[in-house]
Amino acid sequence: MEPDFIKIEEKSNIPKYKQLIQSVYHAIESKALKKGDKIPSINSISKERSLSRDTVLTAFNELRARGIIASTPGKGYYVKSTEFEREQKIFLLFDELNPFKEALYNSFLESVKDKASVDIYFHYFNLRVFRNLILENLNKYTTYIIMPVFFEGIKPIVQQIENARVYLLDQLNPELADSYPGIYQNFEKDVYHALNSGLDRLKRYNKLIMVHPGGKEPQGQLKGFKRFCEENHFPYKTIASLKNKNIKEGEVYIVPDDLDLVRLVKESKRKHFRLGKNMGIISYNDTPLKEVVADGITTISTDFQYMGKALADMVLNKKKIQLENPSSLIIRNSL
Repeated sequence: MEPDFIKIEEKSNIPKYKQLIQSVYHAIESKALKKGDKIPSINSISKERSLSRDTVLTAFNELRARGIIASTPGKGYYVKSTEFEREQKIFLLFDELNPFKEALYNSFLESVKDKASVDIYFHYFNLRVFRNLILENLNKYTTYIIMPVFFEGIKPIVQQIENARVYLLDQLNPELADSYPGIYQNFEKDVYHALNSGLDRLKRYNKLIMVHPGGKEPQGQLKGFKRFCEENHFPYKTIASLKNKNIKEGEVYIVPDDLDLVRLVKESKRKHFRLGKNMGIISYNDTPLKEVVADGITTISTDFQYMGKALADMVLNKKKIQLENPSSLIIRNSL
């Protein structure tokens, strides 16, 4: 067998003998190598991959010590066992860190515990940063968990990673949705069903207004909002900003951004409006602080703790599924 399964990155900061060990593990996991299969000789690998004989020998000795390969005099090396506990090393790429994403991260970390090591990175909705972080970390991790957000043209970037090692988180980017497992929010469905569950309370108001600045905010939120309003014949408006907006009695504001939430609470106090009576507020993504601000802010929120636990289960047990994370309307005094 030619050493085609061996992948060596010259520019990687991982020692070449460790890359060689990883190549054997990958080949076993992908069934390219099976129990009893012959392994190319030390001299063959050294020559074909331009590696020193000592480098190959070091890798083989470690694989022998772990019981993965063995040798027979006159016949060379072969796969002795395909049963092994391989250390999971996880590359976790978030868009940004905020209170609810921190809940997701902590839940995931708690769930993997000592079963894997996790390195977290952030792309901050910057495609160049996204690309560089992935390309700079190729072949350094056993699993890659990625928040792909709304980026366009990212499929060739993500395809640099072996398919079996990629999971999508939080959003299913259209370019990647058919290719990778993951856990995600269905933003359109979540907003639509949340508003329907609060329909009786919403009927007390004259108009629904969604503040949707675009940019990093998912378009699905806007679609779900419009669908609810049109199906229920509810007067509505969408605005990009609260700047210069005259807040009126009888209005309900849906605000994905927490800065807008603060502005609305301040403005309601200035006008002596009582939240939940003169005007309503629905925020997006629940946090402990929203339980106490202004006697409680109603939220549309996915369950980030559940998302973290479910993601850990998928990764640790190599589940190749796409899972829609649960979401709900959490009603408090602001509605």
